[in-house]
Amino acid sequence: MNISRRGVLGGLAAAPVLYGIGSAATAVATTSRPGAGDGLERGAERRFNAPLLTPGTRLVLPAGVKAVPIRDYYRRPRLASAVSVWPRMTATDGTTVDASVVPERGAPTRIAMLSGFTEGWYELVHASGRADRVTWDAGKLPFLWFYGEFGATTVEPYHDVFYTVALQPFSRIPYPRNSLAG
Repeated sequence: MNISRRGVLGGLAAAPVLYGIGSAATAVATTSRPGAGDGLERGAERRFNAPLLTPGTRLVLPAGVKAVPIRDYYRRPRLASAVSVWPRMTATDGTTVDASVVPERGAPTRIAMLSGFTEGWYELVHASGRADRVTWDAGKLPFLWFYGEFGATTVEPYHDVFYTVALQPFSRIPYPRNSLAG
């Protein structure tokens, strides 16, 4: 077995953000840029990586959440025109996926802004049965950025590098809406 620095650090990077079954972590609000005055606040970003993140892990969200995919995330990010009810969403390759289930390596990337939170929480239920729950004030941070990269992107240098799910609450959507059809 060849242990690389990336593999060791990738596993360690997830360790501080994972919590025991039934535990909760509060996402602390911070401003996007000190003194920017744009009104954007964001909570703490949580990243879940391999080897702790495995195929079959499920992302559970409150009922009523909607997803708006982010197009061209690595070059010119903007919101797609289509909105879907979670967990269905359009992946970056145009396919409709169940974004609540972590797929095998090589599956299409899923990036979206999620909205419709009456309660601020999500839970990652790992294939092993372990559950990690994160909570935040949905009144102050009503949007959740969702990023699932599983190695299928063709954009360099990201191609086949990451196997990760990242989530971060926001006070507003930081991306422009796509003015062109979906």
